[in-house]
Amino acid sequence: MTEIHGSCDERFAAVRYALADNLETGLDIGASVAVFVDGEPVVDIWSGHRDEARTVPWDADTIVNVFSITKTMVALCALILADRGELDLNAPVARYWPEFGAAGKGCIEVRHLLGHTAGLPGWEQPLASEELADWEKCTTSLAAQAPWWEPGTASGYHSLTQGYLVGEVIRRITGVSVGRFFAETVAGPLQADFYIGLPPEHDARVAPMIPPRTGRREDGLTALGVRALAKPEITGELTAEEWWQRAEIPAANGHGNARSVAAIQSVVACRGEARGHRLLSPAGVEAIFRRQSNGTDLVLGVPLCFGIGFGLTSETMPLAPHACSWGGYGGSMILNDLDTRLTIAYVMNRMEAGWLGDSRGASIAFAAAVALARIAKRAARASGA
Repeated sequence: MTEIHGSCDERFAAVRYALADNLETGLDIGASVAVFVDGEPVVDIWSGHRDEARTVPWDADTIVNVFSITKTMVALCALILADRGELDLNAPVARYWPEFGAAGKGCIEVRHLLGHTAGLPGWEQPLASEELADWEKCTTSLAAQAPWWEPGTASGYHSLTQGYLVGEVIRRITGVSVGRFFAETVAGPLQADFYIGLPPEHDARVAPMIPPRTGRREDGLTALGVRALAKPEITGELTAEEWWQRAEIPAANGHGNARSVAAIQSVVACRGEARGHRLLSPAGVEAIFRRQSNGTDLVLGVPLCFGIGFGLTSETMPLAPHACSWGGYGGSMILNDLDTRLTIAYVMNRMEAGWLGDSRGASIAFAAAVALARIAKRAARASGA
């Protein structure tokens, strides 16, 4: 069997086997997995290689671009500000960002940005890829354009734009960029190895993304989705470019590994506090579960349910009643279950073409959930005896 590195509580051995199977069958080239329960790691494993030729091993400190998992980190920043009373999720965005009220957008509320219902899934005037590094251009363009549908009536996945929209609100409130606010308020206190805007001293640790072998990025999208995501086009190869790594692209260019993703997101699963650090009140975490939409997404074309910053249980993403999740383009995944205080993170370098995950992350999540259920059943039997 493929050698799996790291630590794994034997009660969660099925998670180790699931990762090994992904690697042995060629579904993965390199990946890391973390499972936290009660805010503490019970699984922290990795294996495989950082390159497609399989010459450079994936190490304990290997990090990778996790695409839209970054959105959940930005959502956490917004939730923290809301919990502090500095941000009202029901307030018009224009209260914090006056220019945003142009072109009939005065009615758009902050929660619409976080729930993908703002009607701004793309730029009216197409951008070149490198212009994603121009924060002022990206945000000014969005502030000037009209929504593509009536805000608040339906979701349409804001693949790239959400990070700029929420990030600009955060910047207007705090006076610092979303990447800096995240580093100082979230990653720093939790000592988590995750970055929105990668410092150059970490370049040597990054595993390049390996593009999908089959399928296209546009597969499965609606006509509106193709329009939203046509310009700029994002590919796995793009993430290796220095400008991409240095920029703050808060919906798509976060870098980390499963350990750091789970360490941060375990705050959600534990109702605001993990490992002695409280970032949110329990009520602040519950805001995630304020449903913003529930129906066919206008961009992705599948049934989705969005809360504040996370996906909730739906026909497409069946989750536990008190769980929230999201994934990154290519296959990475984060899941929090508040009832079991469980967090599962999976990140990898070999991309699949789909937008909503695939069997690799699903097999790992299933293995972790089943293992925890068995532990709870044994504990219940023991207490009953």
